Amino acid sequence: MKTEKTLVIIKPDGVQRSLVGEIIRRYERVGLKLTAMKMTQAGEDMATKHYYEVGGDEWIEEVGRKARAAYEKKGMESPYKTNKDNGWAVLKANAKYLSSGPVVAMVWQGAGAVELVRKITGATAPLLADVGTIRGDFTLDSYALADTDGRSVRNLIHASGTVDEALKEIKIWFGEDEVLKYTHLMEKILYDVNLDGIKE
Repeated sequence: MKTEKTLVIIKPDGVQRSLVGEIIRRYERVGLKLTAMKMTQAGEDMATKHYYEVGGDEWIEEVGRKARAAYEKKGMESPYKTNKDNGWAVLKANAKYLSSGPVVAMVWQGAGAVELVRKITGATAPLLADVGTIRGDFTLDSYALADTDGRSVRNLIHASGTVDEALKEIKIWFGEDEVLKYTHLMEKILYDVNLDGIKE
């Protein structure tokens, strides 16, 4: 558990709004350890790989089903014949957004890192994110607004959804030699059972 890793990507809107330092600060302050970081410009192929290789056809189908349900909830008919078509449209919109400008990709490590990062980040839909979370504090976008504009919701950050997803995503963005293994002094406070490691 202490070495659980998760991928975080500060998306182009987060970079453009100069929120990189604030976002990193939120994860650091809780006790997570930064083990890899790079600023990069992802092409649409890389962005598509990020979404598709992790979730595959099941992800496409599920995203398409959710999108269709969202259309129906608004009393509209989906413009796509199948859930798969709808899912691919969502993936392409997400890939276009992720590749629209520089991003900062990071690997964070610590006990329950995946769940903890998602808690600090806030709900995927910024309008539903709690005050005190990154999305709740720094963005006002919503699915309704994004749908009106025909674009992906601008929610500042991608954060892995599960431990398995994180392992797959990290391999897409980082080589093995880019994820560092080192001891952070904060680990002595968080994980040393008797705190013996802090005595002189």
